[in-house]
Amino acid sequence: MNALRRAAGSIEARTPAHRDRAVDGLRALALLAVPLGHWMLGGLTLDAGDGGLHNASPLTAFGFFAPVSWVLQLLGIFFLVGGYASVLSYRRRTGSTAGWLRGRVARLGRPVLGVTAVWAVLLPVLGHGFGVPQDTLRTATTLVVQPLWFVGVYTVVTALTPYCERAARRLGVWAAVPLLGTVAVVDALRYGPYAEAVPSWLSLLNILPGWLFAYQLGAAWAVGRLGRREAWWLLAGGGALFAALLLVCGYPASMVGVPGEARTNSHPPSLLVLALAAAQSGAAVLLHGRLNRLLRRPALWAPVVLVNLCAMTILCWHQTAMLAAAVPAAGLLGAVPGLTGAPDTLGWIAARLAWLPLFAGLLVLVGRYARRLEAPWTGSGPARRTAAALLAAGFAVYVFG
Repeated sequence: MNALRRAAGSIEARTPAHRDRAVDGLRALALLAVPLGHWMLGGLTLDAGDGGLHNASPLTAFGFFAPVSWVLQLLGIFFLVGGYASVLSYRRRTGSTAGWLRGRVARLGRPVLGVTAVWAVLLPVLGHGFGVPQDTLRTATTLVVQPLWFVGVYTVVTALTPYCERAARRLGVWAAVPLLGTVAVVDALRYGPYAEAVPSWLSLLNILPGWLFAYQLGAAWAVGRLGRREAWWLLAGGGALFAALLLVCGYPASMVGVPGEARTNSHPPSLLVLALAAAQSGAAVLLHGRLNRLLRRPALWAPVVLVNLCAMTILCWHQTAMLAAAVPAAGLLGAVPGLTGAPDTLGWIAARLAWLPLFAGLLVLVGRYARRLEAPWTGSGPARRTAAALLAAGFAVYVFG
């Protein structure tokens, strides 16, 4: 206990006085919601024939579980603080815009390249060396790729930071309204009376404006154009729109995809996602001061710092941590409640909660080594970097082939 206090005190002593602790706290909260959401809202089933694992969801059996996804879907908060931090970083840059952007993209890309290169090696080892069924390997790659789409979208959004900053200075929060309107129009086309005549690819038009919405709000916050008055409007307006879309317009209640359902809110984002992001953003701005004061306590601030330092490791490797428990269990024990058993009973929910500490422990263990992939690869020669890129490309060919 004394060692923990000393560590927390050391982190506190090294924290600059001007550090915005609330923003870091919000980012940590949104980050931790990603693995918790995937671990609780995603399950596995075991094929009785070849013993392969397949994706499943407790939301298929338990519709009442959908409101849990409202709490665990915090990507709106993540994009909000991302826009806030990126604009401040961009305004403090000492070099060119291109140099600033290269640095940001490199920090996002290295961990993705690392996890995909490692899995390119693991696939043949697991398949040929340990006899893991091909269905299990396909399921594993799907789960590994699942959080990586976010990095690609976030990279594109980050590249738009200079434009978001200029729009925020001129228009404030109103700069986000056209993005909301674009998503509303696309939703009206794909879910309206003439939906059958609308091509399926039209929904992809929601990807950029859907996730840029909260980022643009963060840019407005960073330049001082999103204050308490605007935050109250976002909270009230987002909450009212969310309720109307659910109760009147028939949007699915779950914020994540449910197998077998014709409509989904998440891929690509629907108007319901933006309504939730607006309400979350308003609440975050309103709670900013209180959260800043709360995180003045070293015992609370220290874990926030650690989570932020391992952000990309958590994002890229949390599904690998779960698979490190599930794949051996499927081969040795078969259907294990809460792990490889079907998520169709209340007992599964209780069992999955019991497995969470193991998943977290495995993530810490994996992250101890994977964390190195976030640092600049200064000690690696061109040959190693080329090999990593080729392995990552091979993994992509396997996934999409």
